Amino acid sequence: MSAATEVPAQPVFSPTKSQLDLAYLMCSGIARTAAKNFYYGFMALPRRKRLALCAVYAFMRKCDDICDDPKLPLEERRVLLGKFLAGLHAAQAGEPTDDPIYLALTDAQRRFSIPAELLDQLAQGTAMDLEEEAAGAGVVHRSGLPVFPVFMTYRTFEDLYPYCYRVASVVGLVCIKIFGYQNPEAEPLAERTGIAFQLTNILRDLKEDALQCRVYLPQDELLRYGRTALELRNGADAVLWRPLMAMEAARAMEFYRSAEKLIPLVNPDSRAALKVLVTIYRRLLEKMQQRGYDVFSRRIRLSTNEKLSILLQALWRRTA
Repeated sequence: MSAATEVPAQPVFSPTKSQLDLAYLMCSGIARTAAKNFYYGFMALPRRKRLALCAVYAFMRKCDDICDDPKLPLEERRVLLGKFLAGLHAAQAGEPTDDPIYLALTDAQRRFSIPAELLDQLAQGTAMDLEEEAAGAGVVHRSGLPVFPVFMTYRTFEDLYPYCYRVASVVGLVCIKIFGYQNPEAEPLAERTGIAFQLTNILRDLKEDALQCRVYLPQDELLRYGRTALELRNGADAVLWRPLMAMEAARAMEFYRSAEKLIPLVNPDSRAALKVLVTIYRRLLEKMQQRGYDVFSRRIRLSTNEKLSILLQALWRRTA
């Protein structure tokens, strides 16, 4: 009997330096344009780490843009996200690609040993809003006209936590892989830091999210404070919402304690960057408190000068 013919292994695609340089440049452009708060933290990093985080951000931005595109039907967005993630898996397996996000992200993943499952979870986190949207689709008033649905899928904070983990804590776990750390305690602290960031986002974006049929405050807490999602759509009174939001802000501040513990655990060349990110997000929460939690009359944000000041202070302390 003749021996079986061996099939030669296919060579693994290896991009050239110029391809990678261009891919990272394009991802940096995405981050610089779209990462209104995160990019100030990126600026405090050594170049190789900054480029890696830009690649991660560009990947997240693409996933978000697919899931949030109002021009596309829900099912089409799901299909596009699946195709985009399949393209990443192919690039991770060594198949040729000219997509700058795939090129930069797979290179960053290799350089900083980022687990593939974390990148999958980043994409899956953006898809959680699609599941929420599907749950509330098709609501029709007895008049026969469709109504603007309100999606209330998080009954308690315990139900909300997995969403916050997927969309924010996973980001923190990827970031510390790039920052570098030795103490395994950094991982649960990064998880809790992500929760702090996401709770801040939820409070800041309360009005905008409600207008997009997304209400993230837990139902049991809305009931406890006598508030309804309908108010958010029809014009909420900041005074009436203040007690509930103060409680949520206090919860977020507890999670920020973990952020302060995390900073000294990451590698020295990345501590300033993490300090910038934590300070910017906590300052957003503090500004909401100072304005009596009025996120309804105007959007709460830090000015460019405020963010630059935070960056410069962190860099000065690093060199002092």
